[in-house]
Formats: sequence, C-alpha cells, structure tokens
Amino acid sequence: MAGEGDFTMSAVLEIEQAVSQLPPQELARFREWFEKFDAEIWDRQFEEDAKSGKLDKLANQAIADFRAGKYKEL
Repeated sequence: MAGEGDFTMSAVLEIEQAVSQLPPQELARFREWFEKFDAEIWDRQFEEDAKSGKLDKLANQAIADFRAGKYKEL
C-alpha cells in the first residue's frame, strides 16, 4: 500500500479530473465508497490518538467541567 507522501500533485489532479467526469450514478457510488473509506481512516486515527494519550488532556478537562456543572443538556 502506498504511503501518505507517495502521491504527486499530478496524481491528485488526475483523480480530481476523473471524479469530475463520473456520471451521476457512478459519482454516487464513489461518494458512498469514499465516505466509508474516510470514516475508517478517521476512526483509526482517533483510536491511535486515544491509545497514545493525545486525548487525555481534553478528556480530563471535559470531566472536570462536567463535575463543576459546566455543561449543557442536549
């Protein structure tokens, strides 16, 4: 699998051009696939950040705010 930096700007432009030429039905299919793909990447990054402790400060602040009554019911 290619790394994040393996694509050149011309490759990105080629992808943009190809996507912009998709017929509506294929564009909808691509959009559905990309939404799932993007969500999976986001979920993985979130899990990595949580495991590494990057979110600890935010979580602790949220808990402290909640305990201090600094929250709003949704």
